[in-house]
Amino acid sequence: MTDALHSPPRPVAENHAPTDMPTTHPTTRPSLAPAQRLSRELAILGARLALLLDGVPAGQGGALASSRAFLDAMFEPVAEGRPLAAWAGSALDRRPTGSATQPIDRLVDGLGLTPLELDLLLLAALPEEHEGYASVLRGLNPRSEGRAAVGLAAQLLCRDGAQRLAFRAQLLGGAALRCGLLSLSGEGGFFEQNLVLAAGLWPVLGGLDCWPQVLLPLHPNPTLAGLDDWLASPAARRALLALGQPEPRLVVLGADSEDIACDRAAALCAHAGQRQVAFDGAGTSAPGADKLARLHALARGALAIFRLTDGDGGAPAPLPSLDGFPGAVLVGARRGAALALGDAPVLYLDVEPLGARARARVWAQTLPELQDQAATLALRYLVEPAAADRIAQDLRSVAALDSSAINLDTVGDCVRARAHACLTPGLNVRRPVAGWGQLVLPPARKAQLAEALQRLQHQALVLDEWQFLAGRPGARGVRVLLCGPPGTGKTLSAEVLAHALGVDLLVVDIARLVSKWIGETEKHLAAVFDAAERAQAVLLFDEADALFGKRTEVSDAHDRYANLETAYLLARLERFEGLVMLSTNLKQNIDPAFLRRLEFVIEFDWPGAAEREALWRCHLPATAPLAADVHLPELARLYPITGGQVRNASVAAGFLAAADGGAIGRKHLIAAIAREYEKSGKAFPGVPAGYPPT
Repeated sequence: MTDALHSPPRPVAENHAPTDMPTTHPTTRPSLAPAQRLSRELAILGARLALLLDGVPAGQGGALASSRAFLDAMFEPVAEGRPLAAWAGSALDRRPTGSATQPIDRLVDGLGLTPLELDLLLLAALPEEHEGYASVLRGLNPRSEGRAAVGLAAQLLCRDGAQRLAFRAQLLGGAALRCGLLSLSGEGGFFEQNLVLAAGLWPVLGGLDCWPQVLLPLHPNPTLAGLDDWLASPAARRALLALGQPEPRLVVLGADSEDIACDRAAALCAHAGQRQVAFDGAGTSAPGADKLARLHALARGALAIFRLTDGDGGAPAPLPSLDGFPGAVLVGARRGAALALGDAPVLYLDVEPLGARARARVWAQTLPELQDQAATLALRYLVEPAAADRIAQDLRSVAALDSSAINLDTVGDCVRARAHACLTPGLNVRRPVAGWGQLVLPPARKAQLAEALQRLQHQALVLDEWQFLAGRPGARGVRVLLCGPPGTGKTLSAEVLAHALGVDLLVVDIARLVSKWIGETEKHLAAVFDAAERAQAVLLFDEADALFGKRTEVSDAHDRYANLETAYLLARLERFEGLVMLSTNLKQNIDPAFLRRLEFVIEFDWPGAAEREALWRCHLPATAPLAADVHLPELARLYPITGGQVRNASVAAGFLAAADGGAIGRKHLIAAIAREYEKSGKAFPGVPAGYPPT
């Protein structure tokens, strides 16, 4: 049978008019569902193929008769009792009125497909529709494959040599091949190659919402809460206008992260009243995958959003193709990422973090149950509207099990649940429990810590309303250096500030960050800062001089790369949007360039006698039994130790007393203090005569 079909073409009766001549077709009928309409068109195409089989010489055995019987059986239910001649012309001629919302028509209109290209699409889709069609095509294929060969399409759709020339020109130069809707596969000459429909597209044209494995669709959150001012900005208005125009254009959104940029792109689409579908750039890196993604988006009547990351080895990330596709395509990328822009028209939209007032509106709209706490939530959690909406969904899920769960503490739990899932190695999470009452410091030191807290609490007024530091990256960040001897309350101060803000404390494990491999330390540091911003937590670099030390003169390659690490850390610290605290015992070892970028440098000294007494009272719980011979004022005066040593001695004295089976007495406390002196390498002052006074 296949050899017979390679003979010179025969006219296919009157059932199919040439593509360059007017045709007559049945009166336009009411629209069918997409799958029914496509099945009808394939049955009509199959009936034309049956006529072509009539021209095959006899001697093909039962295969020919079986193929013809199958094609007739598929046509009969859709023929409505009319002969094939009544269904003349292309499928485009039978397009129902008002069908522009069907997937096939979106492709035809968007790509400007010709009647011939639409028929080729249907011919390529035959094996996707029914295994019987695939069996018929296998018997007609030069390599016995269950697909339509180009030669079969030419014999079916062309009546003479001139039409075959036009056929070749339209197929090779048309939009269907250029946009990846159709492709040619197989070896051999042009007419021996197979027509292949774009992966996973046929079910979509029939009305199903499914995706091929090569694509990785994302699910950005198109919430508009709190975005009124941003959507009204000149840049956003220009982007909204671009979304409604047919001209091809790249709308690139740059934000602190690709996820934030994609969520804002989805919000733009929602505000414009347009559907969107999003794709991971890593999933569209295969050749032609960007075109496949756009085909799927176009068939669904949606705008395509691509989430792009930097290319391998720092190379620019490739952008999706605009060739042959209508309208805008949106790209979400990290601000400053390298993108291979090419010659396509580009509209760039910078996505700045929302101000405190806008964040308060976000929380008021996403969590109306806590509307009176919106300002507090805005202060604690510098999240995007999409993230706030997801947190609100989590909270309501918890509230469905416990109606009393809608409160600030549970919101914090929901924030932690999402943030901790993406923490990077090298960060240790501490849930702060210490409050201001447990922090024993001179009033001047406490006032400085309170002022650092106020920097976060009053940003809405100073930065948003009064416009201080307008447009400066990192303006909402607060950077604090805590320096002083060990045990004087530096880490506890960081915990107190985190507790006051209602967020977690992330302590950096510096040993896990520093790498001997060039560039790895910077990569680890970037992950730490990014994770802290996502987690909305206070970031603490303990023993910070190990990372923030002074730069050295360049004597070898090691010095040069160490200085590069310091330079990166300087820049990233300055851009950090949040509270970052550095603690060190050796302030003199900190690079002066870091000191210039810090809003606060707070010195911690050894506590005085009055402060040590307060420390003893703080670390000896009211529930712990104290013997009558314990006199805390004298204990504080006689032994000048730090708060950390007071804490250790208190706990040790408690265990000594428990082992003796009695209350915590003088001998237990002095023995514990003596061990603290021994640990620090200092001479123990001893026990003065007459202690304690009677």
